[in-house]
Amino acid sequence: MASFEHIVVQSANGVKTITLNRPDKRNALTPELMAELTQALGEAAVCNCGVLVLTGAGPAFCAGLDMETLQSLSAHTPAENRQDAERLAALLRALYDFPKPVIAAVNGPAIAGGMSLATIPDFTLATPEARFGFNEVRVGFVPAIAASFLLRQVGEKRTRELLLTGRKVRADEAMAMGLLTEIVACEELMKSAQALAQTLLLNSPQAMRSVKTLLAKHSRRRLDEELEDAVAANALQRSSDDFREGVQAFLQRRKADWPSLRPRN
Repeated sequence: MASFEHIVVQSANGVKTITLNRPDKRNALTPELMAELTQALGEAAVCNCGVLVLTGAGPAFCAGLDMETLQSLSAHTPAENRQDAERLAALLRALYDFPKPVIAAVNGPAIAGGMSLATIPDFTLATPEARFGFNEVRVGFVPAIAASFLLRQVGEKRTRELLLTGRKVRADEAMAMGLLTEIVACEELMKSAQALAQTLLLNSPQAMRSVKTLLAKHSRRRLDEELEDAVAANALQRSSDDFREGVQAFLQRRKADWPSLRPRN
């Protein structure tokens, strides 16, 4: 089994658990973490485990893109921006297409890309303290890749509302939207995830794989097209003046002065 720096992978009783392990950074996403997680998903897909559990170390599940990574994006070339977008798309697609049941045990805030990691799995258990949201528009960014998956979960009206406002959603509201499977007390979260996993292990693994393959097949062609458009939109927005201003305003903890609102000569 591969050795990882930013995630922890454990196996027991037919269940593989992947823990995002940057607690001091609220498990924020970096290119390295995303690459490790994609690799771990690939290995778990072909190992002898029957169920996968995804969780985060510390008080947060995943705070979205790492601040240092975010700050560096404005200096990237178009080719680098596209590569970054493709990396996220590949990770989320690997999670969506994973052939075995996946349980997200959401131990705290799941923001931006972290919300996708929390809600794409087949089952999402979350603590009452968990918060969810796609806040990209607040820094002049576009959650284009996340949108394709969110549309399938909550429909267009809800997707527009969540992506355009960038607001955070409490666990009970996320539950009402259909984004969560269950709200579980913090001290019971991992125990509940493991109990659900053991229940799933009683089912036919071949039948569960067939169910997941069938559901993925229904949307594969359309999702391929959507993600290609999303990667292009994601990469393009990174070179915009609004994105550069939004990132600087966020890092400087000030209100953004959006260039797109300034008078043009």
